[in-house]
Amino acid sequence: IDNVDNSLANKTFVVLLNVPNKPYASLVESYEKLEGNSQYEGYGVDLIKELAQKLGFNFILKDGGNDYGSYNTTTNTTSGMLKEIIKGRADLAITDLTITAARQQVVDFSIPFMNLGIAIIHVEPQKDTQAFFTFMDPFSQGVWWLLGLSFLFVSFSFFILGRLSPSEWDNPHPCIEEPSELVNQFTIGNSLWFTTGALLQQGSEMEPKAISTRTVASIWWFFTLLMVSSYTANLAAFLTIEEPTSIINSIDDLVAEKVAYGAKKIGSTREFFEKSGDPRYIKMNEFMNANPKYLTDSNTEGVNRVDKGYAFLMESTSIEYHTMRMCNLSKIGNALDEKGYGIAMRKNWPYRDKFNNALLQLQEQGTLEKMKNKWWNEVGAGICSSGKQRSEDTELKMENLSGIYIVLGVGSALAFVYGIVIWFYYIHTKARHYQVSSIK
Repeated sequence: IDNVDNSLANKTFVVLLNVPNKPYASLVESYEKLEGNSQYEGYGVDLIKELAQKLGFNFILKDGGNDYGSYNTTTNTTSGMLKEIIKGRADLAITDLTITAARQQVVDFSIPFMNLGIAIIHVEPQKDTQAFFTFMDPFSQGVWWLLGLSFLFVSFSFFILGRLSPSEWDNPHPCIEEPSELVNQFTIGNSLWFTTGALLQQGSEMEPKAISTRTVASIWWFFTLLMVSSYTANLAAFLTIEEPTSIINSIDDLVAEKVAYGAKKIGSTREFFEKSGDPRYIKMNEFMNANPKYLTDSNTEGVNRVDKGYAFLMESTSIEYHTMRMCNLSKIGNALDEKGYGIAMRKNWPYRDKFNNALLQLQEQGTLEKMKNKWWNEVGAGICSSGKQRSEDTELKMENLSGIYIVLGVGSALAFVYGIVIWFYYIHTKARHYQVSSIK
């Protein structure tokens, strides 16, 4: 092995882990009963193995629980893993243990083997429920109003110009050279019908004859060509691509209490909010102090509680791990701070420099990055990433097109009702004309 330092060959260190705490440490799933170091696996286990190969020492892995420890300056007492190290019952602690000023008062840390920051984990942004009239979305409300006004204006223009243009007046009886009256095709109804046919790209049996009406018709056809083309292009995107929306987008949304939120009861995350001077973080700390029910005993418990109404604050690296395996969760916003994970050891431990040097070599050789990629992106991962890479194009469902069916149904029903009303009116008129009963 390259760069082996045998000065620690006769040393055996007790190393504390937090089990289970994926991906840093967990029990090996096996049908056989495993004992000793072989029963543990994870990033922290691989890290201590690499260091042992570099420095030549032996080690005993031990579950130190999920209490990483804190230092109370008032009572001058420690707890958790830190207490085990100070009392000499353990030599090292390797897990997602954050280097903080308070902890460094009682223990030493190696150089960081991983850099991170506090971030928010919440549910994956959800797609909005499709509105009935999604087909109206390609144009804004203002554009629809202008289109309607343009439709009425052009229809009225046909009606007026048709009356002013001699070419639009026709002889209803071609056999009579000098009829007593002429007819004009551009009535109010026909003007509206001609404009509608052009707008819907269906045409009409009417043909403008005068230069003025043909000019208006040409301009209207060009206008509708551009409008319909723009509408069609945007409609495909609005019906098939659904932009997901998130309840919260940044830390400011948590400050505004749009959702409940919490963190691990004891740890560097809570310590960050307790000692921060930022008004936003002070307010968030007050919220968590007033609502202890939102605080958890472990990060895993907090992740499992995340839903639409609850967000959890934890280290960004742990969020990366969970979002690769829990497809309904995602990281929200940027990290709130910058810090690192380090290996905890006793104050003034004589082997600290050797461990730091070994860690630097692992970093320069890319070993630390390979280990992270293994436990974050390979072991048990890939489920969500493959799903998120699928094509965004989806089949059109009923909720996408429901508004169009509503328009079809309502329009057909109104036409049917109108036809029945006109029919009864016609019968009633004829009955009065011939002075007979309209009921028989």
